[in-house]
Amino acid sequence: MKKQSTILLVLFAMTSLLFTKCNSKGEEEKKAPASAVASNTTGGYETPEKWGEHLVTIAGCGDCHTPKKMTPAGPVENDSLMLSGHPAKAPYPDVNRKDMQGKGYIVTNDLTAWVGPWGVSFTANLTPDPATGTGNWKEGQFITAIREGKYHGLEGSRPLLPPMPWQKYKNFSNDELKAIFAFLRTVNPISNAVPPPLPPVQ
Repeated sequence: MKKQSTILLVLFAMTSLLFTKCNSKGEEEKKAPASAVASNTTGGYETPEKWGEHLVTIAGCGDCHTPKKMTPAGPVENDSLMLSGHPAKAPYPDVNRKDMQGKGYIVTNDLTAWVGPWGVSFTANLTPDPATGTGNWKEGQFITAIREGKYHGLEGSRPLLPPMPWQKYKNFSNDELKAIFAFLRTVNPISNAVPPPLPPVQ
C-alpha cells in the first residue's frame, strides 16, 4: 500500500511539474508577438535611427545622393557632403544631350547628375536643411514620395525621375520607411539648392 502511495505521489509530482512547464511555455508564447512587434520598429537595432542608418547604407542611397571625390582608386563618397544631392554650383553635364538621349544615359563623374531619354535629373538633397532639403517634410510626405514616386511626396507633383529606383524602394515596410526618415533627421543639414530637372532636347 505504501509502495502504491509513493508511486502515486511521484506521478502526481511529475504531472504537476510538466503542467507548470507547459503553462509557462504557453505564457512565453503569448508574450512573443508583443516583443516581436517591438523589435520590428527598430529592426533589431537600438533605435529606429540606427536601423534607418543601416537601411540607407544597404539601399545605396549615398551612391547617388552623396557627391563623390575622384581618387586613384575611383570615386568615393564625399562624407562632408553626405546625402546633400547634386551640388548647386556644379556645371551641367557637358555632353551632346540629344545623342545621349538616343543611346541610353550618362552620369557625371560625381554621380549626381544623369542624362537620359527623360532629360537631365539631379539627385535630391536628403539632409534636414529646412530650405533646400527635407527639413520641413512630414513623415507621411516621405512615405508617399517612396511609395508613389511623387516629387516631395506631394499629390499632383511630378514623378520622381531616373535613376531613382522608387519602384523597388516602395517595397520597404512602413516601419522601415519610418526608420529611414528618422535617420535622415539626424544627418548634418546642408544648404544646397539642387537645380530642377531639364526636359529632353527636341
